[in-house]
Amino acid sequence: MTTSTAYFATGCFWGAERRFWNLAGVLNTSVGYMGGSTQNPSYEAVCSGRTGHAEVVQVDFDSNLISYQRLLEEFWTMHDPTSLNAQGGDIGTQYRSSIYTTTTDQMDQALASRQIYQHALTESGIGEIVTQILSATGVTYYLAEEYHQKYLAKNPNGYDCHSSAGVAFPQSISKSIANSETK
Repeated sequence: MTTSTAYFATGCFWGAERRFWNLAGVLNTSVGYMGGSTQNPSYEAVCSGRTGHAEVVQVDFDSNLISYQRLLEEFWTMHDPTSLNAQGGDIGTQYRSSIYTTTTDQMDQALASRQIYQHALTESGIGEIVTQILSATGVTYYLAEEYHQKYLAKNPNGYDCHSSAGVAFPQSISKSIANSETK
């Protein structure tokens, strides 16, 4: 087993965590805060917008069972990456769209996937992606409070909080990327 870690911010972390934990090959998920300046932030502080943190899902995955590319496809389509600091009714910098990469390869794949998805959005008449793609090096991930962890497993009828651009990730391009990764 080859365990890797990825970090994604798609707005409210509850629905995003469920989308990721349901993927075969994902070993564990947790939710937390990342990208700000406040150490050990609380949910209330993050929601104030003063910490600079985003709500983030940490995804631990077996790269022999699921590719980072597949996680990126889920990321792009589970939220609206053209919406700046908001997803649906959730508004504020903590709801921004971001990817924090843990390796150079993840950075390369994230940047390439953004370009591919932007092309698909443009063809559908949808605006520019505003997603930040940053290195996780030197950026601390702060685990959110326990009641946020696996929130929608604990509260199956809870607020999922996600909207989408409604455009699928181009599978023909994705398959050619996957094939080149296995060579």
